[in-house]
Amino acid sequence: MKGIVCNVCGFISINGAKPDKCPVCGAPKESFQEKEDAVKTPKDVVNLTDFEKKHMPLISPQKQCAPIHEGCQGVQVKVGQIEHPMLPEHYIMRIDFYLDREFLSRVIFTPGKLNPVAVLCIKASGAKLSAIELCNLHGAWIQEIDL
Repeated sequence: MKGIVCNVCGFISINGAKPDKCPVCGAPKESFQEKEDAVKTPKDVVNLTDFEKKHMPLISPQKQCAPIHEGCQGVQVKVGQIEHPMLPEHYIMRIDFYLDREFLSRVIFTPGKLNPVAVLCIKASGAKLSAIELCNLHGAWIQEIDL
């Protein structure tokens, strides 16, 4: 999948436009480069390979966010149907969240100390949520759902 990538921090713009500045690191527009294969998608979403099952983010929406009950929806993103390694030499570096293809948040993981799971409380309904995870060896993978 095509994306516009920040050459400083690796942020991927998926809305088709270069931002004036990177929403993660503040790098200027000139720091972005369009890449045809910025984000990986499975060849067949119904029949994932074991490799794809380790890398695809799984988005699980909940009706409410536990800490905040009104006007908020909980969303959990876990990387992989099959557990992905979190070793210093092979790990999930981060998950970036997007709402209607606009950047929302980044969660960074430390190898060996965390599992690649993140939970957000989102104030939105009827929107498209995208999660892009980054494996240090196998690149970025995306999952999208309608809330």
